[in-house]
Amino acid sequence: MTQVDFYILDEQAAGNRYLLACRLAEKIYHQGLRIFIHTESPEEARHMDRLLWTFRQGSFVPHATLEKADPVSTPIIIGSSGEAGEENDVLINLAPQVPNFFSRFKRVVELIDREAKVKTAGRERFRFYRDRGYPLNSHDIK
Repeated sequence: MTQVDFYILDEQAAGNRYLLACRLAEKIYHQGLRIFIHTESPEEARHMDRLLWTFRQGSFVPHATLEKADPVSTPIIIGSSGEAGEENDVLINLAPQVPNFFSRFKRVVELIDREAKVKTAGRERFRFYRDRGYPLNSHDIK
């Protein structure tokens, strides 16, 4: 069954959920896992694509958008189309809804920051997973 982890940025935490997504993607990539970053829109996917190149000096996180990725050699794929290619290790969800393909992943990462609408949507996703019996973890990021 899919493990769901919520990462909640504290009010005083530096950065936002996009930077947190980059940090987590880098960490997960170094664990040898493949990642699909699901965004709400093509614009948000492009934002994540740019940010993964620049979020930390000296960092190299190989990635591509779903349309441009070689599914065999690209360990981190970013998309917003409602599909995740053949990925099934880790899903980082930046969209306000639970993606319909989430359950094929071993792990789902949900990121919540200080924005009111992000918090509200996050609570709804938490209830969705909880009501269906998925194992949940919550991590407060200070």
